[in-house]
Amino acid sequence: MSGWTDMEKKERKFGKGARKCKVCGRYRKVYQCYGLLVCRKCFRELAPKMGFKKYS
Repeated sequence: MSGWTDMEKKERKFGKGARKCKVCGRYRKVYQCYGLLVCRKCFRELAPKMGFKKYS
């Protein structure tokens, strides 16, 4: 046994594991601007609905 159980794991405060996408649960490439907390793949799907426009 390693000593840590699921009940004893500490909550991450910084780093990749601290933020999770609200839509799909991914930990990588999470956008935090405007309090979104959405990964880049989900952002591309949801951006037009939220009013973001692609200029180039």
